[in-house]
Amino acid sequence: YSRYIARWCARRGLTPNQVTTASLLTALIAAGSAATGTRGGYIAAGLLLLFSFVLDCTDGQLARYSLQYSTMGAWLDATFDRAKEYAYYAGLALGAARGGDDVWALALGAMVLQACRHVIDFSFNEANHDAVANSSPTAALSDRLDSVGWTVWLRRMIVLPIGERWAMIAVLTAVTTPRTVFYALLIGCAFAACYTTAGRLLRSLTRKAERTDRAARALAELADSGPIAQFVSVVGPRLGGSWSAPATALLAGVLMIASALSQPFGSWHTILAAVVYAMLSGMAVSRPLKGALDWLVPPAFRAAEYCTVLVLAARSDVQGALPAAFGLVSAVAYHHYDTVYRIRGGTGAPPQWLVRTIGGHEGRTLVVAVLAAVFTRHAAFTVALTAVAVAVALVVLVESIRFWVSSGAPAVHDEGETA
Repeated sequence: YSRYIARWCARRGLTPNQVTTASLLTALIAAGSAATGTRGGYIAAGLLLLFSFVLDCTDGQLARYSLQYSTMGAWLDATFDRAKEYAYYAGLALGAARGGDDVWALALGAMVLQACRHVIDFSFNEANHDAVANSSPTAALSDRLDSVGWTVWLRRMIVLPIGERWAMIAVLTAVTTPRTVFYALLIGCAFAACYTTAGRLLRSLTRKAERTDRAARALAELADSGPIAQFVSVVGPRLGGSWSAPATALLAGVLMIASALSQPFGSWHTILAAVVYAMLSGMAVSRPLKGALDWLVPPAFRAAEYCTVLVLAARSDVQGALPAAFGLVSAVAYHHYDTVYRIRGGTGAPPQWLVRTIGGHEGRTLVVAVLAAVFTRHAAFTVALTAVAVAVALVVLVESIRFWVSSGAPAVHDEGETA
């Protein structure tokens, strides 16, 4: 129905940016309705979330219908979808808490999983940005499946893109509980992630094309390496030896998450694991990321950082730690999404001073591990996490807004979630 609404808006002189903003406000009201924790609130939240998605479809159609395109509109459209969905997760968690059910860990887990899915999409697409054609047998099989109509729709639905995902969330919110919504999200998105990642692994292993310098640079920028990793990346090659970038990144992430899970909360061993993680992450990016599977490096770093914050907050037994961790991951994820949209526009990653200021992925992971050790089982851990979240959000948002309203900002629209 969005095309009819687009015509209605055009006749009344509404702009695409106004419709985009209306979509955001509608989603925020939906999150507020879910936060009431009542059945009526959940039903209203589901209906409002669906209407927000209709408006989200309307703004692009209105822009094409009225020939109104702008850099600001591109930025708003690209970032608001993430803000709407993650704000809704927070609303569901608040509503559940009102009913005595603490689902903040599930809400943060759903956000982490969705953000990691997105970075896999972005990283794989950037690694193959300059490919003339995909000559792998997997791509040929995909082309043959596309010739059969019903398989196209099935494969589109399996990956739970934003439309199908929001429809599922809306319906389940109205008729079930927030815990059920998050279980469905985690199971559905995990299956979708396994399906898409497996296909991309097969494509990468069977295609013959070489990665270009541009692709390697984009992957390095997506890695979001801070001062520690950058220093190790310079010193590492001088020490000799050869290592696989994706294997090193995955090993670093597994060691970090395993330490956060296995060691007592606040253990200094977790800090040591964070230092090792920083060293290994620097080694992973010490050479140009031109390997067949090097696109796995940024997702490995995202999973390590986000999951470490989730695990430490969940194990802290401190009231408010998980909501604070949700805020921190939201701020960092915004920075990572902002990096992607800048790269897509051809302007490159955010300035190095910004990456150094917020520490890079390895620096932030180390800071959270230190905070857990210093404020063991103390309410100050929540305050510290909140302070870090606010600081990161302020620095990132101010620089992002300055860039996207400047004359040099690219006109980049969100390409959506592809299979």
